[in-house]
Amino acid sequence: MKIDPDHPSGLSAQIADAIRDAIVSGRLIVDERLPSEAELAEQFDVSRPTVREALKRLAAQSLIRTQRGATGGAFVNRLSYQDAYPQAITTATLLLSMNDVAFETACEARFALERACAPLAVERRTPDQLATMRAEIFRQGQPGLTDEAFCASDVAFHRALVDAAGNPVLSYALAGAVEAMQPLMNMITFTARSRERIGALHTALADAVEAGDAPGALAELDAIETYTKELARAVLDARAQARQER
Repeated sequence: MKIDPDHPSGLSAQIADAIRDAIVSGRLIVDERLPSEAELAEQFDVSRPTVREALKRLAAQSLIRTQRGATGGAFVNRLSYQDAYPQAITTATLLLSMNDVAFETACEARFALERACAPLAVERRTPDQLATMRAEIFRQGQPGLTDEAFCASDVAFHRALVDAAGNPVLSYALAGAVEAMQPLMNMITFTARSRERIGALHTALADAVEAGDAPGALAELDAIETYTKELARAVLDARAQARQER
């Protein structure tokens, strides 16, 4: 297979794309050994260092793994949802920052997705997941907690709710929503929010999940969304007023 030496993406990127496409299409299956570097270099008509760089790209995406020894080489990896979470978070973070997504848009998306998880979380939550939610509520009430640590705890609380739905596809889809959108919202609202108010809202949500009360859990998410939007409007209005007074 020949690749285009004049293509702007570069030789190693084209090779990585070709191998990734073969994995996605099923032409290369999980645990299958890839051809050797020499064989790939001949196949793509490139040098071995170029092939090596392509394999590094694939390994960074967790699409392949390498093994040493006589039976070693590069093998197609089974990509788990947990392995894919960081990529989803990174992509969502880049999209939000590069496209200047409005607060209201991010907030609407995040809570719409999280509401899809709440009824399932009520049915399927484990004692460990509920304990995580309670632990984060306790942590949020500590007087010496920094703003950064509070934001991280806020993310962890909502991530536990999402994971309690017991659906890895939803958890993957919401990795970006919770761990990229929520920090963005926290950055805007942290100066104005009441930790006591958030703790009370989180406690009411955890209580509803523990009690098996799906309508109650959805109502508490609605309350959290309403409070988040109220905070954002207050902060953004204050910023606009300050600019006018300069």
